[in-house]
Amino acid sequence: MKVAVFSTKKYDQKSFELINTNYQHELTYFDFRLTQQTAIMAHGFDAVCAFVNDDLSQPVLQELANHGIQLIAMRCAGFDKVDLDAAEQLNIQIVRVPAYSPEAIAEHTLGLMLSLNRRIHRAYQRTRDANFSLEGLTGFNFHGKTVGVIGTGKIGIATIRILKGFGMNILAYDPYENPIAIELGVTYTTLEDIYRQANVITLHCPMTQENYHMLNADAFDQMHDGVMIINTSRGGLLNSIDAIEALKASRIGSLGIDVYENEQDLFFQDKSNDVIKDDVFRRLSSCHNVLFTGHQAFLTEEALGNIADTTLNNILLFGRNILSGNELINK
Repeated sequence: MKVAVFSTKKYDQKSFELINTNYQHELTYFDFRLTQQTAIMAHGFDAVCAFVNDDLSQPVLQELANHGIQLIAMRCAGFDKVDLDAAEQLNIQIVRVPAYSPEAIAEHTLGLMLSLNRRIHRAYQRTRDANFSLEGLTGFNFHGKTVGVIGTGKIGIATIRILKGFGMNILAYDPYENPIAIELGVTYTTLEDIYRQANVITLHCPMTQENYHMLNADAFDQMHDGVMIINTSRGGLLNSIDAIEALKASRIGSLGIDVYENEQDLFFQDKSNDVIKDDVFRRLSSCHNVLFTGHQAFLTEEALGNIADTTLNNILLFGRNILSGNELINK
């Protein structure tokens, strides 16, 4: 099939070209996001391959439908930017990659935790300037502390396995309890109980209308001072403005963020020569106890290969009128 691949970087193209030798799709790469203005570039293609921050709202989907697109292959697990109702009305199938490498996300999550706790990012900057003072770098032992894992799907379970190795007391919340988590010794409880007890809270859930801004002022008020919060899931799960106030009040002791609610205008681009106009991002990133990474938790060789393989197979099966099991719309 002829596929227009949006929001591509060199690492995307490298992995797709390698895996596509097994599929022989005709791939055309665009390094810009899919938006209402750029959707015209899909003219003449059979399918569109989109990424996490591409715009798949009703106007964009309508434009794609006008150009004959019947398939959108998301090369990610999240689909909160996709208007599924509009896609169904326009007879556009949406497929995704539900699990590419849970361990990649889990390991990055632990990297953020360790860096924040032991102030590794600050120590790195100091030692580059020949400052070997240890003042202000004191952390705490993870062993024996309580961590709250919100979301116990494949990524949550991969994270729990690592946390268990640290000797942490693991609480979890998920509307659907995972028997694997119970086997690992996890205690399921309420969000409120996690807020009250956890020294560390890590998010591993998809974003829905129900949990948008689940970590807000009310949630922060229930936490004890100095809590560490890690978000490698979706930016909209955390109210950034409320988080700033919680940081100022020392309710949040440290904050690790790989995702950001308004990241579409920032992440996956070189903005080093630009003036960042997002005041919320600027305020957060100026805090010494906030560590940002640019939505890179997925970025391992293994994950990229799995993403490419599943995406290209989804497209192949659609072309053969075979269900892959990764469809988001039942037809």
